Amino acid sequence: MPGIDESLQFYPLNIAVLTVSDTRDEASDRSGALLVERLTGAGHVLAGKAIVTDDVDAIRAQVKVWVADEAVDLVISTGGTGFAPRDVTPEAVKPLFRREMDGFSVVFHQASLGTVGVSTLQSRAFAGQAEDTFVFCLPGSTGACKDGWDLVLSLELDSRYRPCSLAGQIPRLRHLCA
Repeated sequence: MPGIDESLQFYPLNIAVLTVSDTRDEASDRSGALLVERLTGAGHVLAGKAIVTDDVDAIRAQVKVWVADEAVDLVISTGGTGFAPRDVTPEAVKPLFRREMDGFSVVFHQASLGTVGVSTLQSRAFAGQAEDTFVFCLPGSTGACKDGWDLVLSLELDSRYRPCSLAGQIPRLRHLCA
């Protein structure tokens, strides 16, 4: 059965959080704050946090900085994945990928279907690998970030998850899924 094997060691990941929004600042960024709370509460390390506008160049530039930083294992973004004219996160990030993680979108939408119904169709949530850094792009609502973290990422990023977690694909932890 899949699940957390409590007999195994937990290896914290270094995760950067990016909020994509034209209207949010540190005080009003509830989705970014929720992700920080969840990831640190799970024992992971906040490797960076930023807020950028809904602009392809601004989004891409920040993600590139973190992808190039060996101290960042993973990036989670929130915002810009819908169908509003300014929602450009997929257009900004996907060209950086050497591999897309098609299954993330499928699993996210399955989880989200249970909380928002068919409104999940309004999300272009996606994930992939830029160089050796995994990047997960979630919608900007706190509900979507809860679904993304609580129902998908919290397990997949826990090194104790079996049969094997994504943590085992982080270069410094590849020995976990040998």
